[in-house]
Amino acid sequence: MQPTDAPTRTPAKSGFADALETWYRGVYRRLPWRETRDAYAIWLSEVMLQQTQVATVLPYYARFLAAYPTVQALAEADDEAVLKLWEGLGYYSRCRNMLKAARAIVAEHGGRFPEDLDAATALPGIGRSTAGAILTFAYGQRHPLLDGNVRRVLARVFDVAEDPAKPAVQRRMWELSEGLLAPSEDPFTFNQAIMELGATVCVPNAPKCLLCPVHAHCDAFAHGTQAERPIKPKRKATPHYDIGVGLLRDAEGRYYVQRRPAEGLLGGMWEFPGGKREPGEDLAETVRRELREELGVEVAVGAFLMRVDHAYSHFKVSLYAYFCTPLEGEPRPNAGEAFQWLPADALDALPFPKANRTILKLLRERDAEA
Repeated sequence: MQPTDAPTRTPAKSGFADALETWYRGVYRRLPWRETRDAYAIWLSEVMLQQTQVATVLPYYARFLAAYPTVQALAEADDEAVLKLWEGLGYYSRCRNMLKAARAIVAEHGGRFPEDLDAATALPGIGRSTAGAILTFAYGQRHPLLDGNVRRVLARVFDVAEDPAKPAVQRRMWELSEGLLAPSEDPFTFNQAIMELGATVCVPNAPKCLLCPVHAHCDAFAHGTQAERPIKPKRKATPHYDIGVGLLRDAEGRYYVQRRPAEGLLGGMWEFPGGKREPGEDLAETVRRELREELGVEVAVGAFLMRVDHAYSHFKVSLYAYFCTPLEGEPRPNAGEAFQWLPADALDALPFPKANRTILKLLRERDAEA
């Protein structure tokens, strides 16, 4: 029997919910967001867990809730202090959207996460699946989910031989998710279970099919296509950029840093100035040119400090950091963002992206030894 091009429901799925929930009750991981019905705490976990592993999230989650235990506390928080707490977790737009949403919840919903799906999805950074999870786990509502783990489970259970990212296929997968949930009398357990299955058994590579509590219901397992599901479109080559970074130091040993614009990649984070190397350009010249264009200052480029390689979701960078001395002009960022001159040991108080944080660590160690 060959897999079909379009997913279809089969009578064999009638026992799916019972088998899945029975398995979950015996093996589920005891995680803090599963022990609460506080919509704010559940919302925080759902956001932090987007594209991030549980082990990475756990300490951030605890620190964040300790600092901002309520949506009111978050709404009143200083943006930079919140970004600092998020530092290292990545995907900083999640953090900025949480701040915006918290302020909207306080201003428009009396400080309570809305119980209506449309109102929840109207908040910044909250899509249908995230909203459905929050409303299910906090308020006991019944909503299908379609996060990355659930999408992968569905693609295998129904042997979906099309790209789930295509709008028509995605609409069908929402229907499949809703159909699997429908027989369950316990939507909280079912939704936790199907996400747990994707996270621990129906994993992206080498799924543990023989340990799967629902492999008898899985079309891909029956057809031997589980390793091919979900279908992934051919990836384009990942762009790579060389970045020249200027460690601009004044006569007092302070370093110049500036804040990135609030919107866009790494919005609101602080960084050392610099930019992309042009084709055929010497890296030291990249630093001179970028600081001239970006800050309106002429610099002497000195010793090379280090190279840092870092990968983002759609591209990779190599940062090359050089010590620089100002020669002419007063540095001012042309984007009009805030800037400061600070000694290396004082820079720790600011939120930096991971790659800049790596540079700062070595910089601080060198200055301490000097």
